[in-house]
Amino acid sequence: MKQRDILIVVGSLRADSINRRLAGALKKCLPPHFAAHDAALDLPLFNQDDEHSPTPAVSAFKQQVARADGLIFVTPEHNRSVPAALKNALDWGSRPPGESVWSGKPAGVLGTSTGGPGTALAQQHLRNILVCLGVDTLSTPEVFLQMKEGLIDAQSNITDPRTEAFLQKWVDRYVAWVERLAA
Repeated sequence: MKQRDILIVVGSLRADSINRRLAGALKKCLPPHFAAHDAALDLPLFNQDDEHSPTPAVSAFKQQVARADGLIFVTPEHNRSVPAALKNALDWGSRPPGESVWSGKPAGVLGTSTGGPGTALAQQHLRNILVCLGVDTLSTPEVFLQMKEGLIDAQSNITDPRTEAFLQKWVDRYVAWVERLAA
């Protein structure tokens, strides 16, 4: 099987992010021929005046996206939308016009929060943005995971067998999605 490079874009900058733990758990569910790498979202605020002379951090981020065979977005929900750091990264990757690194990439979208609806509204907003950027996004199954204490431990181990089985099913669908679009 061909090696696939998957870029995991966690919308949170927080070191102890529950979405970062979820991303770590997803990495453990990927098959051996899928190598997952974390995107660095510590980018300057997008300014159109700077799009033709990006900082080294922006250039490195865009190269990460361009090299990736697939994307997994793991997003928290901030005020019923995507976090500013994630939106900023999406903007940098789409500029300048005609040089977007997002177009045609297969992607999966999911997230977790302590609230009942998980990150449903953030995911919907993110899906709307990704359509505009030409990203081919897996539609089902959707993952609106309510994080409970101990569900995913500090080492990104899933402690609940039903949650583990559900997330493995999502990863299996995502892997098939990437392989299908790569064919």
